[in-house]
Amino acid sequence: MTDPSESASPAWAELTHECLTNIVSRLSVEQRWRGPMLVCKLWFRAATYSSLFSEFDLEPRFDSAPTESPAWWSPEFQTKIDSMLRSVLDWSHGSLSLIRIRHCSDLSLHLVPQRCPNLEVLSIKSCPNVTDKSMAKIALGCQKLREVDISYCYEISHESLALIGRHCPNIKTLKRNFFNTLDPSQHTGIVPEDYLNACPQDVDSEAAAIAKFMPNLEHLELCFSKLTAKALSLICEGCPNLKYLDLFGCVNLTSRNIANATTSLENLEIRKPNFYIPRSVFHTERYGHWRLYDERFQTDVFRI
Repeated sequence: MTDPSESASPAWAELTHECLTNIVSRLSVEQRWRGPMLVCKLWFRAATYSSLFSEFDLEPRFDSAPTESPAWWSPEFQTKIDSMLRSVLDWSHGSLSLIRIRHCSDLSLHLVPQRCPNLEVLSIKSCPNVTDKSMAKIALGCQKLREVDISYCYEISHESLALIGRHCPNIKTLKRNFFNTLDPSQHTGIVPEDYLNACPQDVDSEAAAIAKFMPNLEHLELCFSKLTAKALSLICEGCPNLKYLDLFGCVNLTSRNIANATTSLENLEIRKPNFYIPRSVFHTERYGHWRLYDERFQTDVFRI
């Protein structure tokens, strides 16, 4: 009797490039990387065909993990992510319109404007080694951007926001969230302490850049920002098309600040700053007494 494996091999070998590509397209990025790319040259060519790389999205893989991993913040992991991104940029032949990754660096990101000028979505959360240098190149070379997520990227400043706003007029979504500094236990042993301490303090400058250069924004996230009432007013005045505003954890804002700033914005959905802070991490010397805490974070006063 013929061995089934022997009869199956020629059948797989005779599959056309189009057929192989169709099969590989049904796999996730991770499945492609760990499977077809390792079989043979024919399968590798199918798995790296440019039509499969209109999007490069690793976010589902990160989201599926139960918690953030300390290993993700290591130089070794960053090197792997950089290598993956550089490979995808080569294989895409300019067809990439979406990139969602984490923990890359300027070493790979500076290639993005050269290889994918039609990029529309860029999400690079938690990238400690992405700076204004690569973001400036992206702002100038990827002018079709409509969504940018630079949450937890503390080496990116208001200068990048201004450049993106100036050169990318289609920007509708900006996510600039910060780590929860009110409860450091969420990140202890995971995010390097020196990086947490490097959290930008010029949030008002960032707000001014958003207000001045991103008038078409519809979706804005600023979780745990140290945003002031004046900065919030600037944003609301400069971005009249806002439909969603996430202010969760913005402890410097009161209900009155928010109400005054958003008066002219109709149909605006707001994620409110109020949340529960465990007494074990609450600093009374910073906020005064518990009465102030109760007034600032009570749920009813945020019904705008």
